[in-house]
Amino acid sequence: MKPFKEQLKGFRKQARQAALPVLPSVKPPEPEPDFRKLFCDVRPVKDGNRVPPYTPKPSPRPRQPDRYVQLPLELEAALLAHAVGWFEPAELERNFARNGMPAATLKRLRSGHWPVVAELDLHGLDRYQAQDTLTLFLHRASTRGQCVRIIHGKGFGSQGAPVLKRMVRNWLKHHPEVLAFCEADERQGGSGALMVLLRRPPSPNK
Repeated sequence: MKPFKEQLKGFRKQARQAALPVLPSVKPPEPEPDFRKLFCDVRPVKDGNRVPPYTPKPSPRPRQPDRYVQLPLELEAALLAHAVGWFEPAELERNFARNGMPAATLKRLRSGHWPVVAELDLHGLDRYQAQDTLTLFLHRASTRGQCVRIIHGKGFGSQGAPVLKRMVRNWLKHHPEVLAFCEADERQGGSGALMVLLRRPPSPNK
């Protein structure tokens, strides 16, 4: 029995030794490299005062294409001449009298019943200059008398229909100080001029 116990102890000892794992041999860690020694020969790049490139941020809205195209001058002139009839009468009015005026007003105006107190020549002006000049002229002339002569030309220099000739007559119809107008006789300009009757100037006592 004793030999069997000794043999059993030997088996137990062998089993313990087999259960223990055999650890491999571990090398000691290598020391970390010295950064200064590794890059001791490196030199910094000189500053060349260069500005880094900048890319602008995209617009939050998509870019719209150019909708306006420059037209040839001939085409613009043709469009403007055609558009005049949209805003102003196509027919030229030779005479005009405001409602309530006596029937003989135009006849008396044409015959020179009222003396001409001022005259305005619009030759060489465009439509905007002519409108400003005519407005100031009527305001000043209304304090001097009732009858003025306005020369707008016959429109021979216009391309197509006479533009200024039509516009002046339309402006006068809507001016509050104008009572009537008619074309002048041939000695005073004919169809290129107008005799205009204004409201009577206010009395200096008022």
